[in-house]
Amino acid sequence: MKIRHRLGLAVALALTLATTACGVGGSATAPQAEPTAVVPELTPDQQVSIIFESYNFGQAGAWTDTFTALIDQFQAEHPNITVTPQRPQGNSPNPATDTISSLQTQIAAGNPPDVAQLGFSDLDFTVNQLGAKPLDTIVGTEAVQANFDGAEHPYAPTARVLGDWEGQTYGVPFVFSTPVLYYNASLFEAAGLDPAAPPTTWAEVGTAAQAITAATGKGGVYLDCLTKTAKDWCLQALVRSNGGRVISEDRTAPTFADPEVVEVVEMARGFVDAGVTPVFTQQQGYEAFARGEMGMILETSAIQATFTKGAASGGWDLRSAPMPSFDGQPTIPTNSGASLFLLADDPAKQRAGWELMQFLTSENAYEMISTNIGYLPLRTGLVDDPDGLQGWIAENPLVRPNLEQLGRMEPWISFPGNSYLQIRDGMMEAVEASVYQGADPATTLADAQERAVGLFPGDG
Repeated sequence: MKIRHRLGLAVALALTLATTACGVGGSATAPQAEPTAVVPELTPDQQVSIIFESYNFGQAGAWTDTFTALIDQFQAEHPNITVTPQRPQGNSPNPATDTISSLQTQIAAGNPPDVAQLGFSDLDFTVNQLGAKPLDTIVGTEAVQANFDGAEHPYAPTARVLGDWEGQTYGVPFVFSTPVLYYNASLFEAAGLDPAAPPTTWAEVGTAAQAITAATGKGGVYLDCLTKTAKDWCLQALVRSNGGRVISEDRTAPTFADPEVVEVVEMARGFVDAGVTPVFTQQQGYEAFARGEMGMILETSAIQATFTKGAASGGWDLRSAPMPSFDGQPTIPTNSGASLFLLADDPAKQRAGWELMQFLTSENAYEMISTNIGYLPLRTGLVDDPDGLQGWIAENPLVRPNLEQLGRMEPWISFPGNSYLQIRDGMMEAVEASVYQGADPATTLADAQERAVGLFPGDG
């Protein structure tokens, strides 16, 4: 694979661990006034320092190594721009959990970062309460479109709009995945299953999981969609694929107690009751799969590097397949992940921040992000480019289900208002209690939805 001039010399990276990426929120600050003119370009000798806050820098192995290398290369190419990377403030095991509270603290103190990586489920709050800048106004619509078009490979159409709000681009989509069914082909063989024919429906998943558990004594399947820690991106994919929604199409009311949602939760609860899904936390689930102790896991590709390393060290055969369907219905994947947002008020810092955002979403950056971590290359033409990712894709078929699902993906929808986290977390607590703690799904979801109604804007 050719590393293009923008990346400079190739960097050898020791890659180990990747973790899921989602955002979190809290109370509000007032939106800031929009500028009236495009910010000027920096002169070659104009020295600018900016702060880039990203949960990548709080995670070991592939994440920190890859993005540290990218920042180093950016600064080598832009010697007049100094970038200080930092992780969100907080002590959560997954630093993505601290993103919004970290920004709120820094905004209150008057020193927010200039560029921040924030989850798609935080879009409403980021635009309306955290003062994210409209990029079409800051650098111009033509410059924004030129970045999405790329030097050679444009963004996938479904990815292009994920950071838009009411017709304007606020965030540049950065990293994300759709739900992928990773499976242990060695356990499939031990259970008398055909590893070349993985399950395509959830009914088939249940049958395969029972066979694996019965034959090997190991876990059959884990869905990383059903705990508060997992957030709701993957749950939304399951619900949409069953014909439901967790929020109404006009985003005015919660709908996560509807029958289609209850059916999804009851299915997952059935896996637990049948003994094929262990009662695990999110981390316990993906670590068990990485150790070869689970037959299947529905997961983001952000964990792919961990699974690959686990399979190599454990001597088992790792494979991937698209998200299974509910009988007779098409799958509707939703996306995990985050966008890059510009928060700086100073024009010079805004221009420097935009330069960084372009670099981190370039063709060259996606070559590193995809090969080292497993996230989708949002510039999908790279996968057919002999000088891009074509060779890597041929040797690493795990990414193909993710690419196949991108064309029919729907956005991870954020809940509205300043209490959006309470709504989302209350829903996920109800799901977790129903699946893993023996609560009745229908009544538990209905109770949570009743509480959520009063938290929607204009209610309560």
